[in-house]
Amino acid sequence: MAPVLRSHVDLRSEQFAANRAALLTALADIDALYGQISAGGGTADPVKNARTVDRHRGRGKLLPRERISLLLDRGSAFLELSPLAGWGTDDAVGAGLVTGIGRVNGVECMVSANDPTVKGGSQSPITVTKALRAMEIARENRLPLVSLTESGGADLTKQADVFNPGGASFKNLTRLSAAGIPTITLVFGSSTAGGAYVPGMSDYVVLQKNAARVYLGGPPLVKMAIDEDADDETLGGAEMHARTSGLADYLALDEPDALRIGRDIVGHLNWRKSGPGPALAPREPLYDAEELLGIASADIRIPFEAREVLARLLDGSEFDEFKPLYGTTLVTGWGHVNGYPVGILANNGILFSEEAHKGAQFIQLCNRMDVPILFLQNITGFMVGTRYEQGGIIKDGAKLINAVSNCGVPMITLMMGASYGAGNYGMAGRAYDPRFIFSWPNHRIAVMGPKQLAGVLTIVARQKTEAAGQEWDDEAFAPIRDAFEQQVESESTALFATGRIWDDGIIDPRDTRTVLTLALSAVHSGPVSGTDSYGVFRM
Repeated sequence: MAPVLRSHVDLRSEQFAANRAALLTALADIDALYGQISAGGGTADPVKNARTVDRHRGRGKLLPRERISLLLDRGSAFLELSPLAGWGTDDAVGAGLVTGIGRVNGVECMVSANDPTVKGGSQSPITVTKALRAMEIARENRLPLVSLTESGGADLTKQADVFNPGGASFKNLTRLSAAGIPTITLVFGSSTAGGAYVPGMSDYVVLQKNAARVYLGGPPLVKMAIDEDADDETLGGAEMHARTSGLADYLALDEPDALRIGRDIVGHLNWRKSGPGPALAPREPLYDAEELLGIASADIRIPFEAREVLARLLDGSEFDEFKPLYGTTLVTGWGHVNGYPVGILANNGILFSEEAHKGAQFIQLCNRMDVPILFLQNITGFMVGTRYEQGGIIKDGAKLINAVSNCGVPMITLMMGASYGAGNYGMAGRAYDPRFIFSWPNHRIAVMGPKQLAGVLTIVARQKTEAAGQEWDDEAFAPIRDAFEQQVESESTALFATGRIWDDGIIDPRDTRTVLTLALSAVHSGPVSGTDSYGVFRM
């Protein structure tokens, strides 16, 4: 039995209350955005959205999340991914696409559903990025892919930014199939132009009668290209593809029938997980997850104890800590999340050489044990300064990044505070291919803090001015410095990051244990095996 973490949080302190209030406010804003995208329509105008949705329903059609609900096992969870993709861009929030992981006939699947109320389900640049991320997760974690398709193809007004990256969608479909990962497409409406290749390259295809339209070129294009008059049904209707072309494997009578057939297809896959199940029976932590709202610092300049977070995430609040007296600003050790064993690296401050050594060794141990790794990021970076440069902080930091880069076991990253500079890299940021990466609303990410970046800009500008023999005017430069600091601040937020799919979603801290459980279950759909192959460690 591992040692039990004991909490020392003062639940009555002003700091706890301030943190809680700030995170609840941020979560309310995020919930409002969730409500907007769930309602459909894709704009910030609720009246316009309602008209669009009413037209959609008037055609007897369901919204994407309603389709997903009928597809999934009743009462099962759905881990929605990148729900706020597109925030802060000129693309629709949500990207007109719903992606996530849920159980279909007892099988964990990646589900992707177009939202036809958002520009007819057409694909913007962020839609493509979101779709490719879903396929990547399906491939890495060996999850069957079920696509609920109703799309007008590429957003032609943005074709220059869609065409090249969008082609990878079809490549990825065939590579999933080649890897033995089933791909299933259910078509409820239009699937035109490049979108026709989604069913065309899937293992199983279900088309809805009198609704599905699958063709490379619709009637107007055919008329312009070869001067042929053709109607929708003859050119690309569901019955034609079921009876004549052979594209359709199943002809569904309506949407519920198509979803029933999709469930039946998954049911006959005889699909089995390749990874082990939970090692122990699940046990609840000793402390209430509600308290995480007051523990996480709303102001990331104020540190908080990583072990207090672990005490509210791990089974029985038990944590077998590794090297507790060495490299103390990096907490490492083993625990369980709902029975799944995990190795943990959690920041308790800046990274020094000792922390880099400790982290690299710990990652090697987890790979030797075939145990997934959970990274909890709250990091301002590696230590700088003459003493630390001369002491080898670069080569020591490189050891940690080397170990992360070549890690064989699945990595899951939680951004629970700051994520600045190379600290992001050493703690398995997006560029290091964690299987999943989630953020809390207080998360901030950038090269460095806004004030530090603005200060560096000022120093460089001053040196350049003085080198040119000119007099430096700090007062005149102040508006430029302040504007830059504000720009960096706005580009460092959790919403900015999630809008660009730098993570897989912002989560409520209280839901962290549930989200991690779903992610761990997903990674165990594939083999969980470590590596002993790393790049050269500079000693």
